[in-house]
Amino acid sequence: LFCQWPHNSSILIRMMNVSDQELNDILAAALDDLPEKRVRGLRNVLITYEDEPSAGQLQKQGVRHGIELLGLYEGIPLTQRNAAYNMVIPDRITIFKNPIIRVTRSMPAFIEQVRKTLWHEIAHYYGLDHKRIHELE
Repeated sequence: LFCQWPHNSSILIRMMNVSDQELNDILAAALDDLPEKRVRGLRNVLITYEDEPSAGQLQKQGVRHGIELLGLYEGIPLTQRNAAYNMVIPDRITIFKNPIIRVTRSMPAFIEQVRKTLWHEIAHYYGLDHKRIHELE
Protein backbone atom coordinates (compact mmCIF):
# COMPACT_ATOMS: atom_id res chain seq x y z
CA LEU A 1 0.00 0.00 0.00
CA PHE A 2 1.35 3.39 -1.01
CA CYS A 3 0.53 6.81 0.38
CA GLN A 4 1.67 10.17 -0.94
CA TRP A 5 3.09 12.36 1.75
CA PRO A 6 2.99 16.12 1.19
CA HIS A 7 6.48 17.09 2.29
CA ASN A 8 6.13 20.71 3.38
CA SER A 9 8.99 22.16 5.38
CA SER A 10 6.71 24.80 6.94
CA ILE A 11 4.71 22.10 8.74
CA LEU A 12 6.28 20.61 11.85
CA ILE A 13 4.62 17.42 13.02
CA ARG A 14 5.67 15.65 16.19
CA MET A 15 5.95 11.96 15.43
CA MET A 16 4.02 9.59 17.63
CA ASN A 17 5.95 7.04 19.58
CA VAL A 18 4.58 3.55 19.00
CA SER A 19 6.41 0.74 20.75
CA ASP A 20 6.91 -2.66 19.15
CA GLN A 21 4.57 -4.18 21.75
CA GLU A 22 1.87 -1.63 20.94
CA LEU A 23 2.21 -2.43 17.24
CA ASN A 24 2.01 -6.17 17.99
CA ASP A 25 -1.20 -5.56 19.93
CA ILE A 26 -2.63 -3.34 17.17
CA LEU A 27 -1.84 -5.98 14.52
CA ALA A 28 -3.44 -8.72 16.64
CA ALA A 29 -6.57 -6.62 17.11
CA ALA A 30 -6.66 -5.80 13.38
CA LEU A 31 -6.50 -9.52 12.55
CA ASP A 32 -9.32 -10.17 15.01
CA ASP A 33 -11.43 -7.44 13.36
CA LEU A 34 -11.08 -8.82 9.83
CA PRO A 35 -13.80 -11.15 8.50
CA GLU A 36 -13.12 -14.67 9.77
CA LYS A 37 -13.33 -16.17 6.27
CA ARG A 38 -10.42 -13.95 5.15
CA VAL A 39 -8.19 -14.75 8.12
CA ARG A 40 -9.10 -18.44 8.23
CA GLY A 41 -7.92 -18.84 4.63
CA LEU A 42 -4.38 -17.62 5.33
CA ARG A 43 -1.91 -20.47 4.88
CA ASN A 44 1.88 -20.33 4.97
CA VAL A 45 1.91 -16.55 5.58
CA LEU A 46 4.11 -14.66 8.00
CA ILE A 47 2.69 -11.34 9.19
CA THR A 48 5.39 -9.09 10.54
CA TYR A 49 6.47 -5.47 10.80
CA GLU A 50 9.58 -3.40 10.26
CA ASP A 51 10.38 0.19 11.12
CA GLU A 52 11.09 1.07 7.48
CA PRO A 53 11.06 -0.69 4.10
CA SER A 54 14.49 -1.65 2.80
CA ALA A 55 16.07 0.10 -0.17
CA GLY A 56 15.56 -3.11 -2.16
CA GLN A 57 11.85 -3.25 -1.31
CA LEU A 58 11.40 0.39 -2.32
CA GLN A 59 13.26 -0.13 -5.56
CA LYS A 60 11.41 -3.33 -6.45
CA GLN A 61 8.06 -1.60 -5.87
CA GLY A 62 9.12 1.48 -7.86
CA VAL A 63 8.48 3.83 -4.95
CA ARG A 64 9.28 7.43 -5.89
CA HIS A 65 10.39 10.26 -3.60
CA GLY A 66 7.48 11.61 -1.59
CA ILE A 67 5.61 8.30 -1.57
CA GLU A 68 5.45 6.14 1.56
CA LEU A 69 5.29 2.35 1.37
CA LEU A 70 2.99 1.39 4.26
CA GLY A 71 2.86 -2.36 3.76
CA LEU A 72 4.03 -5.07 1.39
CA TYR A 73 2.93 -8.55 0.37
CA GLU A 74 5.76 -10.74 -0.89
CA GLY A 75 4.89 -14.21 -2.08
CA ILE A 76 2.80 -16.24 -4.47
CA PRO A 77 -0.88 -15.24 -4.44
CA LEU A 78 -3.41 -18.04 -4.07
CA THR A 79 -4.65 -17.43 -7.61
CA GLN A 80 -1.18 -18.25 -8.99
CA ARG A 81 -0.51 -21.41 -7.00
CA ASN A 82 -0.72 -24.85 -8.54
CA ALA A 83 0.04 -28.47 -7.58
CA ALA A 84 3.78 -27.67 -7.60
CA TYR A 85 3.30 -25.27 -4.68
CA ASN A 86 4.84 -27.36 -1.93
CA MET A 87 7.65 -27.00 0.61
CA VAL A 88 8.11 -23.26 -0.03
CA ILE A 89 9.10 -20.54 2.40
CA PRO A 90 6.14 -18.63 3.82
CA ASP A 91 4.70 -15.65 2.01
CA ARG A 92 5.36 -12.45 3.93
CA ILE A 93 3.16 -9.50 4.79
CA THR A 94 5.15 -6.64 6.27
CA ILE A 95 3.65 -3.56 7.88
CA PHE A 96 6.01 -0.56 8.00
CA LYS A 97 5.62 1.30 11.29
CA ASN A 98 7.38 4.61 10.66
CA PRO A 99 5.79 5.35 7.27
CA ILE A 100 2.36 4.81 8.84
CA ILE A 101 3.32 7.11 11.72
CA ARG A 102 4.39 9.74 9.18
CA VAL A 103 1.05 9.73 7.34
CA THR A 104 -1.20 9.72 10.44
CA ARG A 105 -1.65 12.39 13.05
CA SER A 106 -3.18 10.50 15.97
CA MET A 107 -3.20 7.07 17.55
CA PRO A 108 -6.75 6.31 16.34
CA ALA A 109 -5.70 7.24 12.78
CA PHE A 110 -2.57 5.10 13.14
CA ILE A 111 -4.63 2.11 14.31
CA GLU A 112 -7.09 2.52 11.43
CA GLN A 113 -4.27 2.82 8.88
CA VAL A 114 -2.60 -0.35 10.21
CA ARG A 115 -5.94 -2.17 9.90
CA LYS A 116 -6.49 -0.85 6.39
CA THR A 117 -2.92 -1.68 5.32
CA LEU A 118 -3.11 -5.19 6.75
CA TRP A 119 -6.39 -5.85 4.89
CA HIS A 120 -4.84 -4.46 1.69
CA GLU A 121 -1.84 -6.80 1.88
CA ILE A 122 -4.00 -9.81 2.79
CA ALA A 123 -6.13 -9.02 -0.26
CA HIS A 124 -2.98 -9.30 -2.41
CA TYR A 125 -2.43 -12.77 -0.90
CA TYR A 126 -5.89 -13.70 -2.22
CA GLY A 127 -4.85 -12.41 -5.66
CA LEU A 128 -6.78 -9.14 -5.70
CA ASP A 129 -5.27 -6.20 -7.60
CA HIS A 130 -5.33 -2.58 -6.41
CA LYS A 131 -8.45 -1.70 -8.40
CA ARG A 132 -10.47 -4.56 -6.90
CA ILE A 133 -9.18 -3.88 -3.38
CA HIS A 134 -10.30 -0.24 -3.59
CA GLU A 135 -13.71 -1.32 -4.91
CA LEU A 136 -14.14 -3.58 -1.87
CA GLU A 137 -13.04 -0.89 0.58
